[in-house]
Amino acid sequence: MAVLTGDSLTGALASLHSDWKPVQVDGCDALQRQWSFKDFSSAFALATRIALLSEANDHHPLIEVAWGSLSVSWWTHSEGGVTQADIAMAAKCDKF
Repeated sequence: MAVLTGDSLTGALASLHSDWKPVQVDGCDALQRQWSFKDFSSAFALATRIALLSEANDHHPLIEVAWGSLSVSWWTHSEGGVTQADIAMAAKCDKF
């Protein structure tokens, strides 16, 4: 699967919720979104839903849960960057 860069990455990001941002994780381009919550259990509940989604799709993000916040980062480890699979998973997260 091809890594998205430049205009192709910008175009793909335009199809997602505006809170998704390009970031660097472990030296790779990635997509990251952060959510805010009133408590830890709400953040953990969404993290659980995303974890189950990732298992069902055999594509796994970096998930960081803290009191009142959740951060999810998608990239394709084997390709070393953002692919269409990551865009698809981010779009599925947007439905929660």
